[in-house]
Amino acid sequence: MAKKCKCECPECMPEWLATFGDLMSLLLCFFVLLLSMSTMNAKKVKEAIGSLAGALSVLEGGTQAEVSPERMQKATPIQKTEETAQTVNKLRAAITEFKQLSQGGRGANFILQEGEKGFFIRLPADITFGPGSAKITSTDTLLFLKRISIIINQYLPKNIEIQIKGYTDNMPPPPTSPYTDNWELSAARAISVLKVLIKDGVNPKQLSAAAYGQYHPIASNVTPQGRAKNRRVEIWFFAAKSNVLKAKKSILDNMQK
Repeated sequence: MAKKCKCECPECMPEWLATFGDLMSLLLCFFVLLLSMSTMNAKKVKEAIGSLAGALSVLEGGTQAEVSPERMQKATPIQKTEETAQTVNKLRAAITEFKQLSQGGRGANFILQEGEKGFFIRLPADITFGPGSAKITSTDTLLFLKRISIIINQYLPKNIEIQIKGYTDNMPPPPTSPYTDNWELSAARAISVLKVLIKDGVNPKQLSAAAYGQYHPIASNVTPQGRAKNRRVEIWFFAAKSNVLKAKKSILDNMQK
């Protein structure tokens, strides 16, 4: 009778453990594949690290984040101010009144509109000035600017800056004009409106003027109607540099009502 052999081989691992190991390997390959297919913006990661280091006052001499104006506009919290909302409402009422009182309905072209960094009032040059001239001859416009000055002094926050921008069409000034080109004409018209506001009591420290000539049209210069729209002066209201976009949400909310 044969003797039974006693096996001294080590005990094998359970069958389920092999299956589990295969599953874990497949999951690891899956996540590695996802990582390899994703794209990481190294610049944004670098900027984020720099911003965090600066905010926590650590890693002195580290990377400084580059913040573009577009990102600042999206990231800056906008606080609603009662003063700004009241100013917008007053300005809108003044424009409505001017449209009703202006002769021949010409004041219908005066508008209050929201822009990229604030809001502005558009004054058509054909209503405000004579051809090729920077002298304000319209009594209605002078009264309108007087009303705007009162609203600015009573309701506008002191941290708001006001910039008057002059624009023309692509036609050169007429021979009778004292200005040789559209640069001079647009600058003179902007300064003319600025001086009226100062005369009516607006703080000169809040004011500035800019000339754009014919290079920022809002309509086609092919037709007379389009050229008339391009001849304009705009009075811009925007937050000071230290309070960028602080009042924009309030302005938008009130303009949409």
